Amino acid sequence: MSYYYLMAQLPHLVFDQKPPMTSDAYKSLARSLMNKTDADLLEKISLDFFNDDALTSCKFIDAWREWERALRLNAGKHRAAQLHRDAFATEPPVVPQDAAVSAAKAVNSDCNPLEGELVIDRARWNAIDEFAGTDYFTRNHAFAYLLKLLLLERREAHNAERGFSEYKSLYEQIIENANNSSGETL
Repeated sequence: MSYYYLMAQLPHLVFDQKPPMTSDAYKSLARSLMNKTDADLLEKISLDFFNDDALTSCKFIDAWREWERALRLNAGKHRAAQLHRDAFATEPPVVPQDAAVSAAKAVNSDCNPLEGELVIDRARWNAIDEFAGTDYFTRNHAFAYLLKLLLLERREAHNAERGFSEYKSLYEQIIENANNSSGETL
């Protein structure tokens, strides 16, 4: 089924931009223009649904789930190795290879945790583009649009200014509490 009317009215998404709408607003719009089967599948899409082993009727969703699962398992393996912890009971999948390579790159590089998350999110974005295919007016692109919005929302949550402000506030509370309990000024 073609979703020309839905996809034609949406703004183009770029990895480094702010989300032009919320994922909930998009889902509301998309559901109203999709058939029931696709609208039901739309509700199952998440950045965190890789543990559900049941196959869907959508190759895009199944490919995304397999890719995300490989990414997370490989990232866990590399983090465990860095912390000198026991390896997993089973070896994580090396296919899709780009998921395994992205996980290794993000975890084993000298970048800070936020930069590592950006490496992973950029790899997710590229995988979504690959799985969506070239026909822009299909359900695959409608599903891809939601995943990209979720990634943009996730990136918005990684606001460095807000994080520093919260850190500073917590630090001031700790100092104040220490001063009050000891009677001395630190």
